[in-house]
Amino acid sequence: MRIVTIEEITQKFSLEVLSGQGYLQRVIKKSKVRRPGLEFMDKFDFIATEYVQILGKNEINYLHTLTVEERKLRIANIVQYAPPCIIITSQQEEPLGLVEYCEEEKIPVLRTRDSMSELTAKLDGYVVKAMAPEIAIHGVCVNVSGIGVLLRGKSGLGKSETAHTLIGRGHRLVADDIVLLKKLSPQTLIGTHDEKNKEFLALRSIGLLNVVRLYGQAAFQEETRIALDIELTKWEDDALNNELELETKYVEYMGVRISHIQIQLQPGRDIASLIEAAANNWYLHQQGYSAAEEFIKRIEGEMSE
Repeated sequence: MRIVTIEEITQKFSLEVLSGQGYLQRVIKKSKVRRPGLEFMDKFDFIATEYVQILGKNEINYLHTLTVEERKLRIANIVQYAPPCIIITSQQEEPLGLVEYCEEEKIPVLRTRDSMSELTAKLDGYVVKAMAPEIAIHGVCVNVSGIGVLLRGKSGLGKSETAHTLIGRGHRLVADDIVLLKKLSPQTLIGTHDEKNKEFLALRSIGLLNVVRLYGQAAFQEETRIALDIELTKWEDDALNNELELETKYVEYMGVRISHIQIQLQPGRDIASLIEAAANNWYLHQQGYSAAEEFIKRIEGEMSE
């Protein structure tokens, strides 16, 4: 799990540092932010600790109504839960005594022009992804008609060339060669690049291509939810290649199950078209339709007549 610091989110979201410049290396340990409520009223042992605390208009207006001593007491109720930082939203004026008290406790106080809801959505999304468990695998990640596809197979089988063909058909590259997989939930796996290979596609005999420079921004996507795992393999003459596949096969990454199919390569086969068909067929399966099941029902219907 990657470490996220206060300095990182300060730069990412252009937050103003009101105090605690020397403590921006503090680490965010929880992936969700909190809005203090009960914490302002008294000490509650069951309240979760170490969350970034965000003060919206209601909280700031409430603090402004208190005396300095009462305000210090209420702020102490937040500080005891060890927040890595406190963020004031909507460019509000900080309550008298807040900055001084947090400076004593070595807690940075930050401020943003964003509203409570805007900052919460952006910060939660960023920190959850940044702190998600991740692995790096060899392959290519593309978005085909809105469906995240992971292409795998041995080197030299044409994964990158297939991705290039898909880009030419209006689909998008996410990552080539090294794909970072992030587990956001037990059911959600995100594929993305590792920054170094962002926008790049390596083609044998051609070299390194920047797909955005060549084909425009529509040729690239930062990340995609992985829905389909496709393994490219060499053709086997004695393999059964026309099975109905009534039972979906799966592969697991960090405990997340992903639908899996295998496509065998042979000169003349349009692999990009097969991947498009596989992605569209996966989508139909999600809608509850199976061509194989319909075909079997038709056969059974004829036999029963």
